[in-house]
Order: sequence, then C-alpha cells, then structure tokens
Amino acid sequence: MPEQVYLTPEGKAELERELEELLNVRRPELALKLKEAVSQGDLKENADYHDAKEQQAFMEGRILYLENVLRSAVLISNDGTSDEVRIGSEVTIVEDGGDEDETYKIVGPAEANPRERKISHESPIGGALLGHRKGDKVRVATPSGELIFKIKRIK
Repeated sequence: MPEQVYLTPEGKAELERELEELLNVRRPELALKLKEAVSQGDLKENADYHDAKEQQAFMEGRILYLENVLRSAVLISNDGTSDEVRIGSEVTIVEDGGDEDETYKIVGPAEANPRERKISHESPIGGALLGHRKGDKVRVATPSGELIFKIKRIK
C-alpha cells in the first residue's frame, strides 16, 4: 500500500496542473524531438537522441511520482483558526531573542517549498511545531544546532 501523502487543496491542484502539462504538452513534444533525432541516423553518436532519451526518462519518472502522490493523497484543509499547530496551519514564530517574525504554512512534503514559506510537517521546524499552541516555546534540533522559537500566531 502506498504511503499517504498530505496535500492542501491548492497543492493538489498545482500537482494536477503539472501532471496535465507533462502528459499533454511535454510528452508529445519530447516524442517529436525523439522522432527527429532518430531520423538523423546513427544513434550511437547522436547527442540530440541521447539528450531526448535522458529528458524522457526524467519526465516519465516525474509522471509516475505525481500519479502516485495524487492517488494516495489525503486532502487537508485549514478550516479556520485552530488552537494548536497542525498540517494546514499558518504559523507565525519568532526565534528566541530575535525580533523578526517568520510565517510558515505547514504542508506535506510533496508541496513543501521553503522559498514560498511552505514547510513540511516532516521537516525539523514543521515537526517540532505540530501540536503546540500560541505562546509555546518550541525547541528545534537543526543541522546548525538547537533553536528555540516562540509561537506568536496560528491561523
């Protein structure tokens, strides 16, 4: 049985869009590119052919991954404010002794993207925040050492 993957509705829609793009746009483009490369003759030393085959392998792997994620996805929704941090929560924290707030959305690993302030519930910070409440101080073991954060807001 595949492992369950947690997705927000937005994350699911984003992965579905990517899958659709791969299946209906990228796959046909790559098939055409491969056909053209094969028509050039000798495949042993045909860089276009080898490049297209490599791209195809990567793309097919991504398609399988997306299909598996979407098939086993458990939708999570943030249906309003919660007293404690859970998957789907938007959490504002401040590092102990710091004065700069950081806000993160806790999501499943398939849609985690630190640049967009979306962190996985399996990450050190995301996992440490789960189950805690506003005002709690949370210790987080990170590769650069232990950090302490105070939860300022949960949405």
